[in-house]
Amino acid sequence: MKHKPSNIVMHEIIGLPVEVLWSPNETLIGLKGRVIDETMNLLVLETSKGIKKILKKDAILLFTLPSKIRVKVDGKILIGRPEDRVKRIPKKRW
Repeated sequence: MKHKPSNIVMHEIIGLPVEVLWSPNETLIGLKGRVIDETMNLLVLETSKGIKKILKKDAILLFTLPSKIRVKVDGKILIGRPEDRVKRIPKKRW
C-alpha cells in the first residue's frame, strides 16, 4: 500500500520529512526535520538544530510523503504504539 493522504496514519512515518505547524510550545513552531523514531507519545526528529522530541498530542504536523504531497495531521491521531497504530483503521479522513 502506497503512502496517500487518506492512509498516512496506517503507515510507518519514520523517515518522513515533517514540519511543526502548531504547538503550545512556541519554540517548536516552524521546526523542520525528519522523523527518526517514534514512541507511544513522542516523535523524535533529526533537525538542523539537533535531535528534538515532540509530544504528539500537542502538535499539528505537516508530513511530506514520498510523492511530494504534503499532509496536515493532528498529532492526537498518531497517539499510540506505532505497531498498533498501523493496524488501526482511521475514522477520519483528511
